[in-house]
Amino acid sequence: MAVALTSLSHGAGCGCKLPAAAIGPLLAGIPNLADPNVLVGFDTSDDAGVYRVRPDLAIVQTVDFFTPIVDDPFDFGRIAATNAISDVYAMGADPVCALNLVAFSIDQIGADVLAEILRGGAQAAAEAGVAIIGGHSIEDVEPKYGMAVTGVVHPDRLLTNAGGRAGDALVLTKPLGAGAVSTAHQRGLPAPLADAVRVMTTSNRDASHAARRVGVHGLTDVTGFGLLGHLHELALASGLAAEVNAAAVPVIDGVIGLLSDPAGRAVAGGTRRNRDHAEQFTHFADAVNEARRWLVCDAMTSGGLLAAVAQGDTGSVPGALVGRLVPGPPGTINVL
Repeated sequence: MAVALTSLSHGAGCGCKLPAAAIGPLLAGIPNLADPNVLVGFDTSDDAGVYRVRPDLAIVQTVDFFTPIVDDPFDFGRIAATNAISDVYAMGADPVCALNLVAFSIDQIGADVLAEILRGGAQAAAEAGVAIIGGHSIEDVEPKYGMAVTGVVHPDRLLTNAGGRAGDALVLTKPLGAGAVSTAHQRGLPAPLADAVRVMTTSNRDASHAARRVGVHGLTDVTGFGLLGHLHELALASGLAAEVNAAAVPVIDGVIGLLSDPAGRAVAGGTRRNRDHAEQFTHFADAVNEARRWLVCDAMTSGGLLAAVAQGDTGSVPGALVGRLVPGPPGTINVL
């Protein structure tokens, strides 16, 4: 009988990321080489690094890997690859090639399982027009898979999380809740797993292209740090505050019910860490119920793009209008 991949991991998907509150102080201590060709480094917590190689060309580099969020190895591969490639789309760039990253025990889990993971990743890459040109693997009883992805963009057309403007609308292109679905499934609760897989394997390519056409001011994707964590980074980098309409945040069908469980059985560990972090810069209105508070902190895997777009252009970016950027203490958020 095939082993359930999620039973081999301590966390699930992007929910196994190190806490956001711990990353900032660590990065602050790393020397940063002054290089005018570094267009985006790690100082703004953006989705990828960007390096200008000539006046009309910059390369975009990102890496993302994680533990299984689903038991099906093919779906795990598709989700992990879609998630890694998304970071390039979040910079307004086009992905071109990738390297596989694998941590796996063939002896304990089986070569056929790994083959299915890689096949899923290859399918997602092929659909994105991304060539897999190599990779690296290590022995590990806790499986992990992902990709290092390289993209290209004209330096003048680069999109970052630092370009938001006061008054911009915030548009989210995919529903939240994959962290809750995966946690509920692992704990034996009824959960809309197929719907969550469909969301996590949906590419952000079309949304990125739409964002570029309309000229959005700021762009990021929503993954392991949750909507509030990634919005905090965008607002902070843009020097602004933000407001979120909790009722307008799109959600996978059935997730509000899961997050309404008084015992919190569907709340992922990563989501709990996200909420602890968010409490430092977020004010929740009394009318926002607990399920919605957990939702905006959900440790999402392969989530949608979050775009800061001029109010008159919101209809040109597919997604839900969830809030706006406003003058105020940079990085602070009011959830209404």
